[in-house]
Amino acid sequence: MDKKLDLLKLYLNEIADLRAISGLLEWDQLVMMPEGAVTDRGEQIAALEKLTHQKATADEIGKLLDALAGELVDLEADTDAARLVKAARRQYDKLVKVPADYVAEFARVSSEAQSVWETAKKNSDYMSFRPFLQRLIDLRRQYADFFKPWAHVYDPLLDDFEPGMKTADVQAIFNQLRPRQVELIRAIAEKPAIRKDFLYRDFPVDKQEQFGRDVISDLGYDLRHGRLDRSAHPFTSGFGLNDVRITSRYERNYLPTALFASMHECGHALYELGINKEYNRTPLGEAASMAVHESQSRLWENLVGRSWPFWQTYFPRLREHFSSELDDVDARAFYEAVNAVEPSFIRVEADEATYNLHIMLRLELEIALMDGSLDAQDAPAAWNSKFQEYLGITPPDDSKGILQDVHWSFGGFGYFPTYALGNLVSAQLWAVMEDDIPALEEKIRQTRFGEILEWLRVNVHAHGGKYEPQELVRKITGSPISPEPYLRYLEEKYSDIYNL
Repeated sequence: MDKKLDLLKLYLNEIADLRAISGLLEWDQLVMMPEGAVTDRGEQIAALEKLTHQKATADEIGKLLDALAGELVDLEADTDAARLVKAARRQYDKLVKVPADYVAEFARVSSEAQSVWETAKKNSDYMSFRPFLQRLIDLRRQYADFFKPWAHVYDPLLDDFEPGMKTADVQAIFNQLRPRQVELIRAIAEKPAIRKDFLYRDFPVDKQEQFGRDVISDLGYDLRHGRLDRSAHPFTSGFGLNDVRITSRYERNYLPTALFASMHECGHALYELGINKEYNRTPLGEAASMAVHESQSRLWENLVGRSWPFWQTYFPRLREHFSSELDDVDARAFYEAVNAVEPSFIRVEADEATYNLHIMLRLELEIALMDGSLDAQDAPAAWNSKFQEYLGITPPDDSKGILQDVHWSFGGFGYFPTYALGNLVSAQLWAVMEDDIPALEEKIRQTRFGEILEWLRVNVHAHGGKYEPQELVRKITGSPISPEPYLRYLEEKYSDIYNL
């Protein structure tokens, strides 16, 4: 068995290396590449993706997996070998259903679409992006057809990001979330508005970037194994478990944007850098799911970064960078401002009380685009209508509306629900962490983040893709993904801020 397992690992290592190279090309396109190179880059990525797919679906891998399954007594066992075979089997069985030519075409279209989206967003020009969106919708419908029969056309897309989760499961969770979040928002709306005008002053970008670098270094992000760059939309890219890079987006006249984006992406990077290095270049060296991934980014961004203990220490440091801009503000006022609840257009800048409504809106639109009840031509109007329904405001233009997120430009239908699921998981993990780490708030106040990171390393990060997401969450918290801890966290936090 050992020889077969070693041979399987060699195949998996080569596939992982090719994916890392493709990912590096994509990172370069979004961060460094001259805009005139987009067509060539699309062809390069398409060629790599096709080659990778052909290698990942080779008959030799299928035969090895069959042989190993027969030799492993129990595929459910917790041994790394059994879990590797199980994870590789799942990936292989999905990939063999998808033709290599489709993979190449999807890579080619999504590569070009990302560049078109970036310009369209800058110019608030949805119509220039619409043909690419329609093509990506058609391609994702075609992709879903490879996995028939299914209960819902959205199921195969969701499964790519959240293995085992069905559309009906997400809708059921959101139906539990929505009433209490709406009730909380209404209760807050009856209270006096929190002052936040000082967040919109002139904050030089270089100073913002330096402060953000200091914070993510304090959190544990090792810049010997990563980078912080600028991009149109913040993202994290990993090329193996020793090179995980992040980007941030800077608004000169709105301070929170870059700081919380940097902390968010730092959370993603800490996860990937903390996966057991023995799993590198195999399916076990990947995240359990995007909900688990998002739980890490949202935990550092919100439960740490938007907490009162955090700002008790970091506000004086922030004011050292922006002494004149914040000379009339104290730590408590700043803490309340960055947690103020107010319907807003931009998802990544939304407060915690309204954030999940942004996700629910996107889920409904994605489902409609996939099942054909909504045409790409009518998507901006549908977006604006849903925005008014959910948040009581209408985007003034498409840049602040349907074009604000990068996800559709790379065909990432099925990704959005994982943000809200990640919020829920972050609160579940935090509740356990509070029991396991004495005086947790005091440790944040003292910037002793090492114990938090170590707890996450042991309980979440190290496992990588060894466990399926619901299995991992249950293993740590004793229950599957549940909205109750998150709702309790929100209600307690905002009761304090707004005197509810």
